[in-house]
Amino acid sequence: MNTTSAGVATAVTFLWLGMVLAISFLEAPLKFRAPGVTVPIGLGIGRVVFRALNRVEAVLALALIVAVAVGGPPLSVSLTAATALLLLAVQLLLIRPALNRRSDRVLAGESLPRSRAHHYYVATETAKVLDLLALGLLLILR
Repeated sequence: MNTTSAGVATAVTFLWLGMVLAISFLEAPLKFRAPGVTVPIGLGIGRVVFRALNRVEAVLALALIVAVAVGGPPLSVSLTAATALLLLAVQLLLIRPALNRRSDRVLAGESLPRSRAHHYYVATETAKVLDLLALGLLLILR
């Protein structure tokens, strides 16, 4: 992989990783512990924040695709980058729509138990964090 492409891919990877860690594993659980934040308020905030995060993730994913494609990476980098993209696609196309439908119902006043979709989202988010960490390390150690 050429130096410029590897540098861009590394920067994009660690920026993406940092954003996911900060939002998904710090902001998301903590907002419900703040005084006065009800479930509907927390869901409303979460929807706005995750919509923004997912848009930024899509841009970062595109930048990563370009940097990796231009750089002629080793197979390990290509596969690890593809895994991150696949995990994001699963979240955006399969899991988020179910979470949005559920949060619409909760915001409309229904009392619902925690959904399995939430657990799937956390599982894919955890896998994405581990994958981005591995990708970043592969890029640094290339």
